[in-house]
Amino acid sequence: MTEILIGSNEETSVSLDPRYGNRHGMIAGATGTGKSVSLMVLAEGFSKLGVPCFLADAKGDLAGLSLAAGEPGDKLKARLAKLHLNDWKPQANPVIFWDIYGKLGHPVRATISEMGPTLLGRILELNDTQEGVLEVIFKVADDQGWLLLDLSDLRALLGFASENAKDISTHYGLISTQSIAAIQRAVLKLEQDGADQFFGEPALELADLMRQDMSGRGVINVLAADQLILKPRLYSTFLLWLLSELFEQLPEVGDLDQPKLVFFFDEAHLLFDDAPPALLQRVEQVVRLIRSKGVGVYFCSQNPDDVPGNILGQMGNRVQHALRAFTPRDQKAVKAAAETFVANPKINVTEAITQLAVGEALVSTLGDGGVPSPVQRVMVTSPTARIGAITDAERATVRQRSPVGGKYDTAINRESAAEMLAKRAADKAADPQVVAKQTPAGAPPQQSGGWTDAAREILLGTNRRQGMVEAMAKSAVRAAGSRLGQQIVRGVLGGIFGGKR
Repeated sequence: MTEILIGSNEETSVSLDPRYGNRHGMIAGATGTGKSVSLMVLAEGFSKLGVPCFLADAKGDLAGLSLAAGEPGDKLKARLAKLHLNDWKPQANPVIFWDIYGKLGHPVRATISEMGPTLLGRILELNDTQEGVLEVIFKVADDQGWLLLDLSDLRALLGFASENAKDISTHYGLISTQSIAAIQRAVLKLEQDGADQFFGEPALELADLMRQDMSGRGVINVLAADQLILKPRLYSTFLLWLLSELFEQLPEVGDLDQPKLVFFFDEAHLLFDDAPPALLQRVEQVVRLIRSKGVGVYFCSQNPDDVPGNILGQMGNRVQHALRAFTPRDQKAVKAAAETFVANPKINVTEAITQLAVGEALVSTLGDGGVPSPVQRVMVTSPTARIGAITDAERATVRQRSPVGGKYDTAINRESAAEMLAKRAADKAADPQVVAKQTPAGAPPQQSGGWTDAAREILLGTNRRQGMVEAMAKSAVRAAGSRLGQQIVRGVLGGIFGGKR
């Protein structure tokens, strides 16, 4: 197998050349027209070539990729005859199930530091001022060497920032307790949405998404998103974080004979709804540049105009299912979709889009030299795996065979910012010298003890002046910090925003 068969008609067949699989693609069409089947066909094709895939299962019908299709019925036999698929036989695919909530698959986790303030601010729906405060708080954690792993660490750091807002404002920039309180409320809401299960360790390693099975087939990673889709911000930000991690960590490889990984964005409109212009610009940059790292990105949505034009222009491989022109917006979408295809004198694309039957599509792929082929109206081929949902027992069986279950199923909670701040508070309460330094201004002075008190003041200092011991300690800490350069490494939307790992 050297190409991925998408579909055929009485005159010709249309395939996707794996050399151009990293030139991205778009699968569009109204609900119930066959988008999920087209996605399964592409995922199966890449898997057979040894290319791992990652896709989100928003409706639960993509889980059938893990099981072989049943014996073909009369309708399927007739379809296979039209497609001239004489060698078709049911076959399962190597699948690993993932789930942010850890119920329908292995838990997917990331640390707060890896997410970074930019994407975290998007999840929390912060305004510009609040996001700036979050940037300052992350900087404080960096300078102090406090690990931010889960939401308890973030809450502890927010509490510390609220108690020390004046000192932090002096050194890092003005922050207000009102903004900190707003962030705390947003964190509480995020925790109630179940995100506390997403943030933590062990964090997802990208190498586990880029596996092959013993026979050399690429593993298809299926993210259970039926509940996650109800939280659009969390869903879109997670996928964007994953894409940015790929962009940051994978090396440049140029043009390959086939991609290293194919990434499918289902319900792509959720990624771009209410996204600020700066974020859209960064996403466009990623889509443009990640091709050279061997990653193909395929968006799946109802209307092509759900994806911004600058990004849609990067989609070289197109599968267009039927659109229903019931409203002015639908009519505009039909016209826009028709204009993006390379013309075929045998097809009136505008009329064909509204007349396609279920399982039919208009397809254009990149050919030799990366030139788009003229659009063809084809019947999409049938996947060899089951089309539709699977039972809980079947899912459990697949999970038991997973090679990564022992690595991710058990959470780890190591010492991080929450524990460090708790220890700091305990030490502070137990140290009488620290308590003495915190005596409010204007408090009555303590009785003098002669030369003994004078020596103590010189060595240990007073509430207004630091002593020799404290000065030497601070100097040693600064020197150690300078030598070691300890700073928490995190991805701030990967290399897109200039972050480095």
